Amino acid sequence: MNTKEVMDLLREHQNEVGVHKWKAKTSKPGKLKSFGIGLTVLRKLAKQVGKDHRLARKLWESDYYDAKIISLLIDDPKEITREQVEQQVEKLNQGHLAHVFSSCGTPVVKTPFVVDLAAEWVKSKDPLRRSCAYGLLYELSKSKKKSAPDTAFFLEHVECIEESFEGEPLLVQGSMGGALLGIGKRNAELNAAALKVARQIGPIEFVTDSGNCEPFDVVKHLTSDYIRKKLGV
Repeated sequence: MNTKEVMDLLREHQNEVGVHKWKAKTSKPGKLKSFGIGLTVLRKLAKQVGKDHRLARKLWESDYYDAKIISLLIDDPKEITREQVEQQVEKLNQGHLAHVFSSCGTPVVKTPFVVDLAAEWVKSKDPLRRSCAYGLLYELSKSKKKSAPDTAFFLEHVECIEESFEGEPLLVQGSMGGALLGIGKRNAELNAAALKVARQIGPIEFVTDSGNCEPFDVVKHLTSDYIRKKLGV
């Protein structure tokens, strides 16, 4: 597909209710426009488009939110550069862009520099970078590859969450909770470490586009019968 074909595809799936909600939330000048398409549908459309780094780079320049989401989902991890992600993270503060960038099986997680990226961004002064870093840690915690980080790497970041959670904004706290959840499902040792911190911080309050949601209870998830059986704890 080319840029025009992707934009035509997005127009075909325009959701008027979604457009109305988007306009209601983004009335300030300079904000992205949107076809109002939900994330679930956008992920399906991205699969239809297929992996294409050049197309992804062109779509990223679009002033439509939906096109940027497609861009993030179809990029080729073999061609993504550190310079590219440093530029992109500066423009992830709308809708689900940051979430898709750092989670959802993002292509960024499949880059050869993702471990270094997450470790560096965790220490960034930028809250958005820190939030993305913990999203990347969640994705890394699910990896079964031999090249995946070892237990010591994840323990270090569990300690980081324990030490810095209270001073973080809600945006970062929510991502920290997600990282704890993923790390705590990896093995028995990490489960114990993550549970200790999850119990200390308690359920995490967070806000979505729809408003306040039920607090995120990491402890509940890490003590489920399924996890206990899986990890033998």
